[in-house]
Formats: sequence, C-alpha cells, structure tokens
Amino acid sequence: MHQLRAAIDEADAIVVGAGAGLSTSAGFTYSGERFERLFDDFIAKYGFADMYSAGFYPYATPEERWAFWSRYVWCNRYEPAPKDTYAKLLRLLDGHDFFVITTNVDHQFQKAGFPKERLFYTQGDYGLWQCSVPCHDRTYDNYETVKRMVEEQRDMRVPTELVPHCPVCGEPMSMNLRADDTFVEDEGWHAAARRYTEYLTAHQTGRVLYLELGVGGNTPVIIKYPFWRCTYDNPDATYACVNFGQAMTAREIVDQSIVIDADIDAVLDELLEER
Repeated sequence: MHQLRAAIDEADAIVVGAGAGLSTSAGFTYSGERFERLFDDFIAKYGFADMYSAGFYPYATPEERWAFWSRYVWCNRYEPAPKDTYAKLLRLLDGHDFFVITTNVDHQFQKAGFPKERLFYTQGDYGLWQCSVPCHDRTYDNYETVKRMVEEQRDMRVPTELVPHCPVCGEPMSMNLRADDTFVEDEGWHAAARRYTEYLTAHQTGRVLYLELGVGGNTPVIIKYPFWRCTYDNPDATYACVNFGQAMTAREIVDQSIVIDADIDAVLDELLEER
C-alpha cells in the first residue's frame, strides 16, 4: 500500500484502467440479494442465477424483453451507486494528470464528477440506444423512455407503445453495448478514442503509473495486456493491479509491478487516509 501511495504521488501521469471489479466494489452486484430483490419475478419464472446471463435470454416478446432491460438499465445506470467508490477514486487522483479507459458501461465515472474529456468508455453505455441493424452510426439517450418503462410495466411487460424502434429505418432499437459487430461507435466514441491515443502517445516515457482496477480475464486485450506492454516498453513506468481474487502481473514486468489482492473500495479508503 505504501508503494502504491508513493507511485501515485511521484507519477508524472496516471493511466487508469477500470473493469467490472471496480463497479462490483461500489456495490453494483449482479447476483445475490440485490438481484433477487430487483428481479424476483423473472427469477421465479425462469430460474435465472444472475442479472448478466438473464440479459441474453431470448424473451418471447419485445414487451417482456424491455421489462427486464429497463429495470436492468435503471438500477445499474440511473440509480445512485450503493457506495461512493468512484468519488473516492476521483479524490485520490485530485491534482494529478490522469486519463481513464474503462470497459464499464454504467456511467459511474461521470456521475462521480470525472471530466468527460478524460474518459474513454470502450464498450458502450447503458444509457444509450442504437439501431439494431444498425442503419446509421448514431446513439440515442434512453432515460425518459426507460423511466416510463420501469414505472408502467405490469406482469413483466412494458406497454407496446414504449417498445423502441429506429427513427430512421423502423427496425428495433438495441442497447449500445459491444456484444457483436453491430456495436455503434458514434462521434463521441471516436473523439474519446482519439484523446486516449493522444494521451498514451504523449506519455510513452517518464514516471507513468498504469493503475488497473478490477480488470479480469474477460477482455484483457483492451486494458490489461496494453498496460503490461506499455510498462515493459518504459523502464520508468509502474504497473499497479488492484483486484479482489484476480490480482496478477506479467513475469517480464514483475520488478515494475505493485499487485494488491483486496477489495478496491477498502484500498481507496486506506490510500486516502495516508494523504
């Protein structure tokens, strides 16, 4: 912990890579009591074990599909986070030059106050819809319709008039989440990608801290492997991995690594106490 605190204090730049483990630490659990409380009717009907796998179920009607997904989006995107983990991270980074890349789609960085120009959401956003085809590269805010879906659904179905369709071609809308090759990378996505690339290019040397939080093995090519490579290429860089149950580093950069197997929220508390 002291090594990580020193690495943060001494860094010329900090590249934060955040995965699902960070949101889990903030209380966004997809199974257990929270899932059972919010989706008891879907569990009773289908025997679902967790929120994530239930999202892939081929529901018989769009009305039932959007009953599930509207609740899913509402509790993971629009309701307040159970814990202030993201706000703690922002306090820890205060006064430092940083950029964040995340595979999380719950918008918690911006809700905690992180500046948008320092964020790159690679995998989409629960708060956006897109054409399912897609016939064009644009995304649409879904807050108002999702709110109505949650409020007006009955017997695990939303009113038919709330089922979203593409305003251009009339085909069904889908979530703007990277699940296959139909994922829409809109103008905002490409602008964020450019800013991230420019930040990495500007900090290829010097005391750069690659701070990885809660990144597992699902999509390591987005954050984990690039962080390892950047650290390997820069002898002055430090790689830090904080992840409960999945903390690891590469053999080639072990002398440049700080690995902490612990709950991220608890680690942030301890780091902030040392300030």
